[in-house]
Amino acid sequence: MATIYHNPRCSKSRQTLEILRTQGVEPDIVLYLETALNRDRLLDLLSKLGLSASQLVRRSEQDFKDNNLSAPGTTEEQLLEAMLKYPKLIERPIVVVGDRAVLGRPPENVMELL
Repeated sequence: MATIYHNPRCSKSRQTLEILRTQGVEPDIVLYLETALNRDRLLDLLSKLGLSASQLVRRSEQDFKDNNLSAPGTTEEQLLEAMLKYPKLIERPIVVVGDRAVLGRPPENVMELL
């Protein structure tokens, strides 16, 4: 069973979902902007992705800038807390199959899981 952490307003997220469906996979869809992730789930996703918080954060978002998260000395913990508070900061989409996950940037990355 596949799960996609999806933002329907994001073209890459929509494209990734379409690839999954074209491949005959109807994933569980988590609208993470509406249903906030908890700390354990975010840490689990980071582990499955093999990424750090700094690799998953969207630096172009206004919340990133408004909270001065690019300041020298910003810790992984601070970035993690910011992503929990402002889920738009989480790069998307994330697709999980079992104990593996990929970031759908580019959307074709999802093929690694299928």
